Amino acid sequence: MQLEFHQVDAFASRPFTGNPAMIYRLDSWLNAALMQQIAAEHNLAETAFVVKEGAAWHIRWFTPSAEVPLCGHATLAAAHVLFEQYEEPGEVIDFTCLSGALQVSRAGSQLVLDFPVRRAQPCEWQAEVEQALGVPVQRVLALHEGQGIQELLAILPSEAAVRACQPYLAAVAKLPGLGLLISAVGERHDFVSRYFAPAIGIDEDPVTGSTHCMLTPYWAQQLGKNALIAYQCSARGGELQCELQGERVKIAGQALLIASGRLMLP
Repeated sequence: MQLEFHQVDAFASRPFTGNPAMIYRLDSWLNAALMQQIAAEHNLAETAFVVKEGAAWHIRWFTPSAEVPLCGHATLAAAHVLFEQYEEPGEVIDFTCLSGALQVSRAGSQLVLDFPVRRAQPCEWQAEVEQALGVPVQRVLALHEGQGIQELLAILPSEAAVRACQPYLAAVAKLPGLGLLISAVGERHDFVSRYFAPAIGIDEDPVTGSTHCMLTPYWAQQLGKNALIAYQCSARGGELQCELQGERVKIAGQALLIASGRLMLP
């Protein structure tokens, strides 16, 4: 069996920036264990699989070690592949996933994600987060989903502090949730962030669309504006244009196809 794949740099205007994702368009689902093995083989932050189900595309995302409930950059990448490689008609692609309905639309050279708001609340993990980061933080918030914490968000005093942070990844991996997000007011952008998720095989994610579902409502309230320009200041880096619209977040960015090939399975 041969499966066609496409690698895309998401939230990138030039090659080798932004966040790479591997995309598979399937006719029918593979079993979850095999999809996890494929994701581990590619060893990117995210490998996404899409299957047409009715009028929408169902999408699933896998890190090298776990399936996750929501991923922005790989959804952007999947839409780019469906539009450009498979000539999906129209200007909007509807996705379904574990987290609900998603949309990606074309807007000139950009693609725009339409994702649900994810509101973080103050929590009691500040001491543990400061120990894992090795620096003081202004506050810590948690995103709760189901019975537990999905993500942690730490607010730092400055962009310089975000850029200079060198967390103890072993300690980060022991915190609750999938990962730890750090953020601050930006110098040239409205806000900046970085995201660490060693517990699911991602020491640092280059550009994370889904975390901006948390960051956008937080910074919209703090800064008193709904349209925000964000920058994820990882080594690769990426800019995101975010807008809070009620209980939805619009996240816009560019994407570039980097490679295509075939996976050979016995």
